[in-house]
Amino acid sequence: MAGSSHGHTPAAWTGVTISFIGFCISGAFTVLASPLGFWAGFVVILLGGVVGMAMKAAGLGAPKESDEMRQAREEAGRAQPHAQIRTH
Repeated sequence: MAGSSHGHTPAAWTGVTISFIGFCISGAFTVLASPLGFWAGFVVILLGGVVGMAMKAAGLGAPKESDEMRQAREEAGRAQPHAQIRTH
C-alpha cells in the first residue's frame, strides 16, 4: 500500500483521530469503573465515524476510482513478472 494514498485524506485523519480519542476516553473510564464514562467514549467513537463519512461526502475524502483506471491498474499488474521468494 505504500504506493497509494489510501487513507491520506482530511476525512480519514479526522475520523480516526476522533475515534482514537473516544477509545482513550472509554479505556480510562473502564479503569475507573465508570460505565457512564465508558459509554460516553463509545459515543465519541461513533461520532468519529459519522464525522469522517460526512467529510468524505463533502469532498474531503479519496475520489472514487474510475473503471478505466481500475482496468489499467489491473493490466499493469499482470504485465509485471512476480519476483519469487527463496527460502533456504
